[in-house]
Amino acid sequence: MENSFKKMVYYLIKLRSRIFLPFFILYILAASYIALLIEPETFETYLTAVYWVLTALATVGFGDYAPVTDLGKIYTIFLYITGIGLVSVFIGNILQSVYLLEKYKVGGKMKYTGENHIILVGWSEKAKAAIKEILKSDQNMDIVLIDNLEKSPMMEEHLFYIRGDAASEETLFQANLPKAKGVIIFAEEIIQANYAVQDPLLIDGKTLLVATAITSIEEKLKTPIHVTAEVINQNHIRLFQHVKVDEFIPTQEMISHAAVRSLFSHGVTYMYSELMSTQYGESMYEIPKQKQWKTYKEAFVDLLDKGATLVADHGDLYINQKLNEPIPENAKLFVICDKETLEKLKAANGTKADS
Repeated sequence: MENSFKKMVYYLIKLRSRIFLPFFILYILAASYIALLIEPETFETYLTAVYWVLTALATVGFGDYAPVTDLGKIYTIFLYITGIGLVSVFIGNILQSVYLLEKYKVGGKMKYTGENHIILVGWSEKAKAAIKEILKSDQNMDIVLIDNLEKSPMMEEHLFYIRGDAASEETLFQANLPKAKGVIIFAEEIIQANYAVQDPLLIDGKTLLVATAITSIEEKLKTPIHVTAEVINQNHIRLFQHVKVDEFIPTQEMISHAAVRSLFSHGVTYMYSELMSTQYGESMYEIPKQKQWKTYKEAFVDLLDKGATLVADHGDLYINQKLNEPIPENAKLFVICDKETLEKLKAANGTKADS
């Protein structure tokens, strides 16, 4: 009986919220019409009457319009008694709506409707660093973070949070995956019984599930989406052969390689840092092939004169060994330069290069 009563009260409160706005608008329109009927010479037009009613009920009272007849003054008193409370409730509803909107946004319950954004899967210090790196590269780039945290771990103007399972298509659609520029899947620790499980198979298995869900959406919509996945164990990359992942980040292998090379070539880790971050002013960028470049040597020399160094075509870093070879039509050229030089290259080519 008690539960039924609570449900009925909740239903009435919810119903009141739904019908309040139409009732409030109807009240304002009717009150303005009556005011115009009572004193047509004072208000002259219906719009003026609406203006007067709103300023009166909001207790602004500019004084540019005021009833002059006794009936008009009595009607004004009636409006004060019945309408000021309605205005207070109306303002309260607006404030509550703004509060709920912000609560849903921070809590990851709002769907992202933008496009050309970057989706990050999994919150960690690596994701935090990636967000800062993205915003450093492009301050206007929107970032959508997917995780299961109760609320957004960071408050940034261009950061949007979606709470849910990234392996679920519903969650990926909520992050507007089909319109995304790309996805980065970070390896997550698996928590069991309050302990972090470091088993690479479990961690990479979760990454595989997310990649599978993304591939499924790609195949359904015929929409290509660039996916970069962090893999803990390089041997697990073969498990991804049936899903579409464009690039892998074998974390442990890269760290081990850099650590070993630093012993044989002191300072090599600083070079890795410079290539992987924009904090030194220069970074690696993709540029389009220009028509006048026939061979890699022509491109190399031309770019060098403009302040950029050609370092790779796709994943091939041995450009210096094939300078006389022709550049293929599907070439994907990468250079190292600063932002200012990149902008000059983009302006000269008339296209936009991706960073």
